[in-house]
Amino acid sequence: MAKLILSMDGLVLKEITLTKERMSIGRKASNDIQIDNLAISGEHAAVVTILNDSFLEDLNSTNGTLVNGQPAKKHFLQNGDVIELGKYKLKYVAEHVQKIESTDFEKTMLIRPKALKQAPTSEALSAAAAAAVKNAFGNTSAGQASSAAAAAQPQPTYAAVVTGAIQILNGANAGRELELTKTLTTLGKPGVQVAVIARRPHGYFITHVEGGQHPVLNGQEIEAQAHQLADHDVIEIAGIKMEFFLKS
Repeated sequence: MAKLILSMDGLVLKEITLTKERMSIGRKASNDIQIDNLAISGEHAAVVTILNDSFLEDLNSTNGTLVNGQPAKKHFLQNGDVIELGKYKLKYVAEHVQKIESTDFEKTMLIRPKALKQAPTSEALSAAAAAAVKNAFGNTSAGQASSAAAAAQPQPTYAAVVTGAIQILNGANAGRELELTKTLTTLGKPGVQVAVIARRPHGYFITHVEGGQHPVLNGQEIEAQAHQLADHDVIEIAGIKMEFFLKS
C-alpha cells in the first residue's frame, strides 16, 4: 500500500498511508491530511488512489502545488515523486513497485463538448476517443495475457464477461456512445468537474476527482468515496448527462 512521507526543512513529521480512495490535503481540520499553515489553502489538494495507482489533484489552491519542482494541476504519481505545498513536502512511496511493460490502464478519457463529432460507428468512436485524450495523462497500449496465464484458464470475472458503456443524453453529442473497456476512464472538463470510472473485477465504480461539486447520480450528488454503478444509472458531470449501461 502506498504512503506519503510529510516533511519540512528535511525533518520528517509523519507518514500517512493511503488507506482511502480519496484523501484531501489542506489547512482545515476536516481534511484527511491537515497541514496547519497559512501558506496552505483550506482545501489545497487531493490524492485519489484507484487499484494500485494514485494521482494528485490541485484543488485550485491559492499558492499552487509543485511536483518534483514543477507546477502541477493533475499528476499521475510515481514512486519517489515529491509534492511541495509551501515549505512542506510529501514524498510518494509505492511499497510494491512493479514494472509494467504493456499495461491496459487508460489513464484518462475526457468527454468534451466538441470531442465526439462523427457518427456513432466503432471507427468514429475510436477517433473521438483519441482526440479526447489530448492534454490529459496519456494512454498506454492494451496488455496481452501471457501464455502461462492463458494455459491456466482462470474463471472469467464480472468485468471479463460484461462491458460497461455510457451514452450521452444531452447537448450536441446526444446519442453518442463510448465503451468503458479500459481500467480507468476519466470524464468531465478539467478545471470544472472531473470524475473517474474504474473498471474492476466485480463492477464499475465512479469517484469524484476535481471540482467544487461532485457528480450527480440518479439525481443525487455522490460522496467523495467510490460509488458502484448499476445498469441504466444516469450520471451528470459538468452539465453533461449520460446513461451508464451494461453490454453482455
